[in-house]
Amino acid sequence: MAIGSISEIGYVSLATRDLRASMENAEKILGLTPLETTKDKAYFSSGTGTRDLIYTASETDGADHFGLIAPNRDEIDAIRAKVDRRGYRVLAEQPIEDFIEAGFAFIGPEGFTFHVHLGPSRYDHRSGGIGPDRLGHITVRAIDTVAFARFLVDVFDFRVSDRIGVDQGFFLRCNPDHHGIALVKSDWTGLHHHAWETQSIADLGKLGDRLANSGSRLIWGPVRHGAGHNIACYYQEPNGSVIELYTDLERIYDKERDETVWDADDLNWLNRWDGNMPVLMTTAGCGLLSR
Repeated sequence: MAIGSISEIGYVSLATRDLRASMENAEKILGLTPLETTKDKAYFSSGTGTRDLIYTASETDGADHFGLIAPNRDEIDAIRAKVDRRGYRVLAEQPIEDFIEAGFAFIGPEGFTFHVHLGPSRYDHRSGGIGPDRLGHITVRAIDTVAFARFLVDVFDFRVSDRIGVDQGFFLRCNPDHHGIALVKSDWTGLHHHAWETQSIADLGKLGDRLANSGSRLIWGPVRHGAGHNIACYYQEPNGSVIELYTDLERIYDKERDETVWDADDLNWLNRWDGNMPVLMTTAGCGLLSR
């Protein structure tokens, strides 16, 4: 019997005031492969051949919507029924991207738009290219993280892997990856960062080199997180959001494993190596497009 579940993060769709700069960043810095470009839209792949990142030219920088892959049509229907029961506004009864075979879109808590759809699995993919292997997770800013986490659990069958304090943050998984969506408590809503998995820490060094050669730099890392255990580095992209490249993320194969709870004052959850984080990481991100 379908329970209404998500199997992985499908894609990220962002709006940008400078489409050319966003495209150059995606290809030359992050190392994604351009798949298709129109007058006002560009699609990129991490090497899977699937559309993992979409940029749309806009008068406003922001996060447009997030694709979430359901394993089959029955799971999509079960999620759709839960959306109806909870009274969320359905934005489209059909896919909102023409490369999607089946799905629907709705507006969830705090104005976030989710596109639930069928799609080929990207999980645990190894591309062998210069860029990341696959899109791994997103981290969003939320005002009420407790309610948002409950929504992800109830509507999409996510499980909480780690919790920070009472409501400072949540890391939630939809497959063995430690987290597919993370929540950080904020006084405004939006996307903090989108994160891409690579094979080794050497790839993080190569990203730093590409940034330096372009006249830019990392804003944080490499760093070892306590929550998720991954080694990661971060930089800010043209539309204001942050991009993470990471490796060595914890995998959890016990679906019923209890959440790990961190004291909010124990900064080892954030940085096991020195306990610090740059101020820019606390302020960066892009808001949501209004609908």
